[in-house]
Amino acid sequence: MTQSLEDYLEMVSFLADEGEVRVTDIAARLKVSKPSVLTALKTLEEQGLLEHERYSNVALTPKGIAHAADIRERHHFLTAFLRDIAGVNPVTAEQDACKMEHVLSDETIKKLKLLAKNQKKAELR
Repeated sequence: MTQSLEDYLEMVSFLADEGEVRVTDIAARLKVSKPSVLTALKTLEEQGLLEHERYSNVALTPKGIAHAADIRERHHFLTAFLRDIAGVNPVTAEQDACKMEHVLSDETIKKLKLLAKNQKKAELR
């Protein structure tokens, strides 16, 4: 899945937390056109990650919910790691985490989590 599609899926998940998800809301939040949103939604629907009928709300499938949760968890962890462990300012940490979440391997994420865990243990001593 491309970074762009992951961004769309993540945004649908965020918006779903707030209530109904509409194409106009996705477009506004991502600062893209409605036709761009519709193209991305069609691809995500073909992958079984969401459901959307024209002029209707967007809904994540169970598969989409799981995939979006994984993306959000990676984003949250990377933001916290950069901010709290690496000492990056919060705004930059958020921006960099958004980029990193799409390109880092599962192995790298696991190693970073282990590093963070060990750092917290050392701080408690």
